[in-house]
Amino acid sequence: MTPREIELARPAAEVAAAVAETAAAWDAAWSPGGDGGRLELPVVFGLRRGVVSGAVELARLGEARTRVVFTPESSRLEVEHAAVAVLSFAAIPLVVTVAWPFWPALFPLVPFAAVTGLVAWWLVVSRLHSRGPEEFLAALAERLAAGGGGESAPDVIR
Repeated sequence: MTPREIELARPAAEVAAAVAETAAAWDAAWSPGGDGGRLELPVVFGLRRGVVSGAVELARLGEARTRVVFTPESSRLEVEHAAVAVLSFAAIPLVVTVAWPFWPALFPLVPFAAVTGLVAWWLVVSRLHSRGPEEFLAALAERLAAGGGGESAPDVIR
């Protein structure tokens, strides 16, 4: 898995405290240790949700600069069963919209089938979002920026 990193214009001690606060806000398990720690981060990737765990390294880049590197080591993801069930249900009416030319008796059902199928798809698509390591690092930068002082945005998120 690809490491994600961010550089912040804050001392390492302040960044370490902000990582702990951000982890608590995300319901993540944070275990500090040495120059960083371990993070078990709850994530959502579209139709999948789960936990990504890995090492967090806080590298000092001088007196008032810190690089935070999150290196994912393992992930446990599951498919959201409710969303898959809704999409499967949506496939049934959409078959009617495709099949009516072969069975003209289905033609009166086409508008209902099309609306029902598309509404189910839009219901799932409107709720899709991502929340992963990159969003965690962005939330960390926002928390530090809200604390005042320093720069308001990170230099680099990779």
